[in-house]
Amino acid sequence: MIMTSRERVLTVLNHEVPDRVPIVIGVSNATGIKMKTYRGIKALLGIQSPDEYIYDWPELGTAKIDEATMIRLHSDVRGVRDAHPAKTLRRNQARKPGSPFIDSWGSGQKEIEPGEWFPGVHPLTEVETIPEIEEYPGWPDMSDPTRIAHVKEEAKTLADQNEYAILATPWLLFPLERAFAMQGMDTFLRNLAARPDFATAMLKKISEVCKALMGPFLDTLGENVDMIKIGDDLGTQQSLLMSPNMYREILKPIHADYIQFIKTRTKANIFFHTDGDIFPLIDDFIEIGVDILNPIQTSAGKMADLSGLKKRFGKNIIFCGGIDTHRILPSGTTEEVREEVKRVMQLLGEGGGYLVASVHTIMNDVPPENVLAMVDAVEEFGSYPFSD
Repeated sequence: MIMTSRERVLTVLNHEVPDRVPIVIGVSNATGIKMKTYRGIKALLGIQSPDEYIYDWPELGTAKIDEATMIRLHSDVRGVRDAHPAKTLRRNQARKPGSPFIDSWGSGQKEIEPGEWFPGVHPLTEVETIPEIEEYPGWPDMSDPTRIAHVKEEAKTLADQNEYAILATPWLLFPLERAFAMQGMDTFLRNLAARPDFATAMLKKISEVCKALMGPFLDTLGENVDMIKIGDDLGTQQSLLMSPNMYREILKPIHADYIQFIKTRTKANIFFHTDGDIFPLIDDFIEIGVDILNPIQTSAGKMADLSGLKKRFGKNIIFCGGIDTHRILPSGTTEEVREEVKRVMQLLGEGGGYLVASVHTIMNDVPPENVLAMVDAVEEFGSYPFSD
C-alpha cells in the first residue's frame, strides 16, 4: 500500500515498517541545501522561483526551498521555524555591506572573504565570573512576538493538508553551541575543563533563555507537530569534544532537563542533531529521551559502523542521515551516490527505523546532479521489502 509522506514518517517513528524509507531534505539548517547547489538543482529541473534564504539570512547561506523543488526531491517532511526578531532583521538589512551580522544574542558572523561568513563575534569572551553572566545586558528578549507570529498559521496549514510530517525547528544554538557563540569555542572549552562551575552556570543560563522561547513556540504549535529539532555538536572526526564523564557530569543533566521541558508540553518526537563521532554517548541520548538521532556522520570514527549502530541501538532510537557529505556527495559520481544510498538504507533501514538524509546541510560543493541521484535512489531502492 502506498502511504502519504506523513503516514510514512509516522510509521517509522512508531518503529514500524513503511512502504519506503522516508526522505528528510530542505527542512532546516541541519537538513538543508546551500544556495549555489539549490540554484543548480532548479536549473536542472527548469524550475523558476525566487532565491530565498531560511530565516531571511543570506549570511547563513541556506536556501529556503520552494515547494515545486521539495516535491521533486520527494521530501516527506516540511518545516516550521521561528524567526529572527523583526528589529534584528531590520538592523542587519540596514548595516554597511561586509560588516558583521549580529543576531539577537549579540553574537555574530564576520565576512572572511566575499560571500563567506564565519562565527567571529563573541560578546562574552572576556567574562570570567558567574555574576557577570547574569549581568550581561544582551540576553535576548524571547517574548518578542515577531519571533513566532507566523508559526500557528504555518503549522495549521500543514496539519490540515495532512500530507507531510512536520518538523519544527526553533533557531536555538542549544546550549553548548550557543556557549561557543557567546564566548568562542576555544575559550568555552577551556572553561569547561578549568572552571566547570562557571561553564555550568553559562550553560544553565543559556538553557533558561532557550526555554523562554521554546515554551511559547510549543504552545503556538499545539498538536500540529510531529518532531521537534534540537541539538548540540559534540563530536569530531575521531572522538568527542569532551570526555564521556565530562558530558555526563556537566552537559547531560542540562540536555535531560531541556528534553523533559519539551516532552511535558508536546507529544512530538525529539529530533537531536549532533555531528561527529558521538558513538560513546548514544546510550545517554536514549536515556534522556532522544527519539531521532541525526546526522549519523559516517565519515567519523565508529559512526561508520552502520551495521553495529543498527544492531546495538536500532530498537531504541531512529536514525536520520548517513549519506556522506565528506566525499560521496561532493566528489562521487552519480552512480557512486546511488550505490551509497542503497548501502546505507539496507544497513540502517532494515526493519524500519531510518529516515534518509544527508550528513548535515548539503554544501555548495555538491553537484546538483548528485542531490537528484540521492533522492531518486531512495525511490528506486528504498521500498520495503528491500531487494538486492
